[in-house]
Amino acid sequence: MSVQERKQRERADRERLIVATARELAEQQGWDAVTTRRLAERIEYSQPVLYSHFRGKREIIGAVALEGAAEMASAVRAAASAADGPRTRATALARTYLEFAECNPAVYDAMFQLDGGLAFAHEDTPQPLKDAFAALLESLGDVAGDGVHPGLFTEVFWAALHGLATLTRAGRLPPEDTERRVKLLVDRLAVV
Repeated sequence: MSVQERKQRERADRERLIVATARELAEQQGWDAVTTRRLAERIEYSQPVLYSHFRGKREIIGAVALEGAAEMASAVRAAASAADGPRTRATALARTYLEFAECNPAVYDAMFQLDGGLAFAHEDTPQPLKDAFAALLESLGDVAGDGVHPGLFTEVFWAALHGLATLTRAGRLPPEDTERRVKLLVDRLAVV
């Protein structure tokens, strides 16, 4: 291995450590606790080292969001592939999405609530975000119904899931009714 390759590997390792540490700190104490000073202390590097990877907290949030999008896409695809039939896939997708939001609140916030400097629904949208939407579309396109654009249907279904996740987390909706909400969502929106 050349010196250049070793340096690139070490840089990638440091970047993963920064993102993992930010994520851990955010999940434990919230995003307000994530500062470059605290991250530098936790990873035992100087603040200038952090700034050589990320220009600031916004880019760190963006990196966490991209990681989370990849994880969510993988979880949704796994749940959908284990389900038989379009309606069952839509139900599995909804459950998995809501479970992801519940189990990873700081990551979910980075993905959808905080400014991570990422473009959504644009040509320059990062690939992990496009892939996460594609994972939803793959399972929901079959239940959109005749004459309904599958992408548009997926956006509406996703918006409903996001609303359920956000309102449940905020204590506006009782969590014990989540399964009934999922059933209602799939029964009313999914055709097939």
